[in-house]
Amino acid sequence: MAKTKKSFKKIGKKTVPKRKPASKLKRVVKVQSSPRMSQFKASMLSLISETSTNLPPDVRRALTWAIERETPGSQAALALQMMAVNTDMACDNEAPICQDTGMLTFEIKTPAGTNQIFMQKEIKEAIVEATKLGKLRPNAVDSLTGKNSGNNLGEGCPVMHFDQWDEKEIEIRLILKGGGCENKNIQYSLPCELQNLGRADRTLDGIRKCLLHAVWQAQGQGCSVGVLGVAIGGDRASGYHYAKQQLFRTLDDINPNPELAKLENYVLQNANKLNIGTMGFGGLATLIGCKIASYHRLPACFFVSVAYNCWAYRRLGVILDAKTGAIKRWLYKEDTPVMRMAKEENLPLTGREISLTLPLSEEHVRALKVGDVLLLNGVMHMGRDVLHHHLMTHDSPVSLEGGVIYHCGPVALKKGTKWFMNAAGPTTSIREEPYQGEIIRKFNVRAVIGKGGMGTKTLAALKDIGAVYLSAIGGAAQYYAKCIEEVEGVDFLEFGVPEAMWHIRVNNFPVIVTMDSNGNSLHADVEKDSAVELAKFAEPTALLQ
Repeated sequence: MAKTKKSFKKIGKKTVPKRKPASKLKRVVKVQSSPRMSQFKASMLSLISETSTNLPPDVRRALTWAIERETPGSQAALALQMMAVNTDMACDNEAPICQDTGMLTFEIKTPAGTNQIFMQKEIKEAIVEATKLGKLRPNAVDSLTGKNSGNNLGEGCPVMHFDQWDEKEIEIRLILKGGGCENKNIQYSLPCELQNLGRADRTLDGIRKCLLHAVWQAQGQGCSVGVLGVAIGGDRASGYHYAKQQLFRTLDDINPNPELAKLENYVLQNANKLNIGTMGFGGLATLIGCKIASYHRLPACFFVSVAYNCWAYRRLGVILDAKTGAIKRWLYKEDTPVMRMAKEENLPLTGREISLTLPLSEEHVRALKVGDVLLLNGVMHMGRDVLHHHLMTHDSPVSLEGGVIYHCGPVALKKGTKWFMNAAGPTTSIREEPYQGEIIRKFNVRAVIGKGGMGTKTLAALKDIGAVYLSAIGGAAQYYAKCIEEVEGVDFLEFGVPEAMWHIRVNNFPVIVTMDSNGNSLHADVEKDSAVELAKFAEPTALLQ
């Protein structure tokens, strides 16, 4: 056999064979690529849409328990009935249960070798599509410029946590937790002093006190009836992360740790004795779930982190085929028909409701008192955080004389030249407390609508001017959207859809007077009365020994 003649070259003092040009290499290199999951984006769009519009069965059962528990004819019972009607409407219309679709948080488990970069890209594309379809409200706001991205994407948005596991399938769980309940999250560093409860030590009893206090401090601002996700231990950052992870448990599961199972049951039973009630109206149902986990910590730190979730408890999950990305089965849904929540399609009226046409006169407003149920008709104006700050130093583009400001950041869609509301429930009002009193006086506003109540500065303005604070039911975004006959216009759209000033015409828009022009506040009364009930739990209990 003839020998192949090799050519050589010198490198320094060494002589080595010359390499052939790459084009002449006979060896073929095969590049291995991950199989493309052609159905993955469609699966993600389906998961996002279903999570936004359809409450899981365990949450529906818990809400039914709260409805059956509540005193018939009370304001809390009315709120729960509206929640039931709204839940059915959202499912039927395939529209958001609550207009605040929150910060999308994904918990993702993948087999080894799965292309997570591809998954992130496809998830983001599905989010953009869901936003265009009105399944999500554009919620991603640049913290420095205040500019809304308009598509729910931005730095840190959405949140995606990836883990690798030994299974051959992909598991993705999603939770939509709105800003109202997110603001009522709380973290305790033990030992500490707690209002109405005294010292909380680094003990199971100290943790017990923290959790009861967490329910009390939320009042109605977190859209009770609520759920607690709790992490004991960790550090400042991981504690909140672990607390939110507990919200992926079902409400009817049992903690495998006997001590924590006992604590969960204790908190659930006794939080409902505080008389905070649905939406903070007072009542027998305040909490529908408490889920706790314990983690190791630093010797110097003992954190109890609480993720407070509203009644519109939107979390679902899917198991996917790792090759195609197709949905193989749903998590949380169960193999049962969707449970209807409401006995009637509409909110049952008593005949005692007061029908009012907007704008309002001072005479009519001063005749109203806490507890009155109103049906509003006419034009009102949506406005929240950015608008209130703007109006402090600028004129309003429309007259607010005798008018109503509705604290609402809607899901608004445009068809042709006309806007319509795809979801339009109230936002938490207390954020406007630094501005509201001055704006009421400056523009002679007669009513403010929101949820959770407001403070002493606003109450003083209501009394001075002759105005009222009206509570709408948090999360009931479909019910209130149905009451909006027409979007008559919009100003400051540059603030972003949730922060713009929308002008809407409403018909039979139901609200409850919870702060009147005589200086009365249902919210202040409930907070005071529930503090007395909370103080009854200051002493250690033998039930957790």
